[in-house]
Amino acid sequence: MFPFDAQGRTSPLAATMLLRLFGLFKIPMVFHLRPSILVWTGQRCVLRLRLNRRSKNQLGSMYFAALAAGADLAAGFFSIAAIRASGKPVSMVFKNVSADFLKRADGDVHFICDDGELIAALVNKTLATGQREEAPVHVVATVPDKHGEEPVATFAMTLSVKKVAKVAKVAKSSQTPQAKKVG
Repeated sequence: MFPFDAQGRTSPLAATMLLRLFGLFKIPMVFHLRPSILVWTGQRCVLRLRLNRRSKNQLGSMYFAALAAGADLAAGFFSIAAIRASGKPVSMVFKNVSADFLKRADGDVHFICDDGELIAALVNKTLATGQREEAPVHVVATVPDKHGEEPVATFAMTLSVKKVAKVAKVAKSSQTPQAKKVG
């Protein structure tokens, strides 16, 4: 389904389409926000969320939940790529999130995550050990049109990954259990 190469890479356009399709079928809020991946390498992801009626709060800046979703997607897409590249079942979740909101996000926001190699190594480690592995990942949010490269928010999240044990398929019995008469 995801056309990643062995290192988990794909083009930014393909990554954007895949992320939106994932949102359409799995997490509708992601589809609703219409994220775009501007830069996609093995180390760096730059994801853009436009400031529009879907992402604005009553003050005209980006809504807190949209900012959190952008940070989640910028780091989480690395996990998806690394898991797909491994070909093995791995579950991933962010265990905690810490955010510092430094300025109003009053324009299109770019979410920058430079932890791609760390996340790929974390997925490889859980595949090797079979144990849950955790690591902190960081995302910086900027509004280039208004504030240049100065951060408007920073996010620190703990990514937790674990190799999923194979589930044995249970054959369904063709017989239905009969009720026993009592008494």
